[in-house]
Amino acid sequence: MSSTQRTAIVTGAARGIGAAIALRLAKDGYAVGVVDLHADKCADTVAAISEMGGRAVAVGADISKPDQAAAAVETIAAQLGGVGVLVNNAGITRDNLLFKMSDDDWDSVIEVHLRGSFLMTRAAQRHMVDAGWGRIINISSTSALGARGQVNYSAVKAGLQGFTKALAIELGKFGITANAVAPGFVVTEMTRASAERIGISFDEQVQRALTRIPLGRPGRPEDIANTVSFFASEDAAFVSGQVLYVAGGPRG
Repeated sequence: MSSTQRTAIVTGAARGIGAAIALRLAKDGYAVGVVDLHADKCADTVAAISEMGGRAVAVGADISKPDQAAAAVETIAAQLGGVGVLVNNAGITRDNLLFKMSDDDWDSVIEVHLRGSFLMTRAAQRHMVDAGWGRIINISSTSALGARGQVNYSAVKAGLQGFTKALAIELGKFGITANAVAPGFVVTEMTRASAERIGISFDEQVQRALTRIPLGRPGRPEDIANTVSFFASEDAAFVSGQVLYVAGGPRG
């Protein structure tokens, strides 16, 4: 990293994987724009970064809206400096079997994951192109390989992988890399909510997941954050267009 502090933006950073990523990037020396639907929900993440001596700002935005996505990027750039890293982590689940899935279940997942990532990337890449350096890191999932009851989620997570590869080709000449991290089963509030939605206990959901994880434990948000840290670093300067499955075993 240069002597001038770079700025990272992490979407969906109020809690879970996003919060862990924001904290890790702050530890790595980045100023961090913490983005979520409501700025007040980001207070704990910003406070934790401040306590470690880092710089952070909370921004509330519906990233599926073009004006809000663009405003979020410009607000962060104005307060913290030019954006060098973008982590497209924000996401929601609306799991259901295909014949039960509503139009809204499908559309809302597409809007947040794919449209939101597109809009944030389009807004942030200008700063990276101007600087001749950038890192775009998209959070995919093992669900990109297909998952029962997740045709919407599987579609967007697979779409993010294609999006990543296209970005790597298009933006590489500007010194910008694009990579994706695909988590397996990670213990978060989202996975707890998923268990409740399908009518099983979280303990049962964890036990089911463990049968498919060779390492014998579920993932932690920090496992994903550490991988993002690598992709954001100079050590990954010649790595682009890749998808890394972080799932405790050979997935993908």
